[in-house]
Amino acid sequence: MLYKPAPIIEEKGEDYFIPAHPQPREAEAGFLQVLLGARYSLIDNWMRETYRSGVDSFRILRRQVVVANSPESVKYVMVTRHANFERKSPQMRRALEVLLGDGLFISDGATWMRRRPLVADLVHKKRLPEFAPTMEGVVDAMVERWSSLPQDVEFELIAEMAALTAEIISRTVFGRNLGSEAASQVIEGFGAYQSAIDSFNLPYWLGADEGWPVFHTPRMRRAIAQVHAVIDGVIEAHLAGGGDQGSMIDLLIKRNQRSPELALDLTALRNEAATIFMAGHETTATTLAWAWYLISHAPWIEQRLHAEIADACGDRPVRLSDLPRLPWCRAVILETLRLYPPVPLLPRQAREADRIGAIDVEKGALVMVAPWLLHRAEDLWDRPNHFRPERFVNDEKIDPFVFIPFSVGPRICAGLNFGQDETVLCLAGLAQRFRVRPRPGYRINPVCRLTLRPEQGIPVTVQPR
Repeated sequence: MLYKPAPIIEEKGEDYFIPAHPQPREAEAGFLQVLLGARYSLIDNWMRETYRSGVDSFRILRRQVVVANSPESVKYVMVTRHANFERKSPQMRRALEVLLGDGLFISDGATWMRRRPLVADLVHKKRLPEFAPTMEGVVDAMVERWSSLPQDVEFELIAEMAALTAEIISRTVFGRNLGSEAASQVIEGFGAYQSAIDSFNLPYWLGADEGWPVFHTPRMRRAIAQVHAVIDGVIEAHLAGGGDQGSMIDLLIKRNQRSPELALDLTALRNEAATIFMAGHETTATTLAWAWYLISHAPWIEQRLHAEIADACGDRPVRLSDLPRLPWCRAVILETLRLYPPVPLLPRQAREADRIGAIDVEKGALVMVAPWLLHRAEDLWDRPNHFRPERFVNDEKIDPFVFIPFSVGPRICAGLNFGQDETVLCLAGLAQRFRVRPRPGYRINPVCRLTLRPEQGIPVTVQPR
């Protein structure tokens, strides 16, 4: 075996839980190990010293890599010199361009500047009350479905949470039911693409500043076609009158009609819809799955969660308007995002030479801001590898450049508030009625190729409360 993954650390006691994470390397890896490790998981090869704040620089072949891993350097890269470090890395752009085109997540420059205000308005927190009945209805439907499951039936948690969030995002974005078959098609397609994609892009490391387009195997082409077929279908159905007024896509089309300068043709419309759809369902689904894993191994936290929901809602279903009375539920989600940020690496490409702290940055360098490292920095967090939601309650001040699960600065996730409220609602709505239990003895292995997922999923059963 050419590459041996890092051992996974997981530890728990009566009143503490250290959830699964790769053991940091003690010695530097050679190029072959870096290459194979990056293809396996982008969080697997970090050295122990990188789990402390600071700025570091090293080379991979002909490319400089700068790791900005302190609050000051994160602020410099993501805010102060945002214009120089705006562009996503060629690896990320090449890996996602075939799925998302020039969608907001990987676009930059004039395209990003035109579309960012439009998309931000669509998913702004002020619109949450409009979409609340949709979110609540989907959660209620899953409660009913779980209530009818045979006792001890096992299912895969990521797929189940993805089905839940895909239905929510489909109804809010497109104004129509996606249906279980189409939802499964998107979920399976994105999962297959992510497991097959190679994010390393060797030509970039050899000096090609834009990298090379990713070669798509037949398996990858099938996965892309699966995802695009569903998204194209719902857009075309909406344009033909099959969607609801007031949905995000309806607002997007109307805004485009009023503002022709946006230049959103059918392809651009699909790209933005695909970006909202994929970001909206994938990040929320994986966050929920990680949250269930965490609380299932920390019964003292689960008990407090249940007590808070009971105090706020009694026996009636949880509603979006209840969220201000559920600070512990929100803290669980925030701590989940700290330990398992959906996008654990935020790579940027230096447009021009620069200087970060004491490091001279070359033009074209890969500048890495890594929530995975920053959120686990030993000198920035108390017991950084422990699951401790209490660090997010009682108005404890968290440095905005230390906790960045959805980036920071001008390119912070446009749907941040929308997604967090949706995640808290889903967790509270299901936790009110059920306990989720992973298969006894099952070992979790977190890996990242595009987003951070358990490598083999999480097989679980649900227990009615």
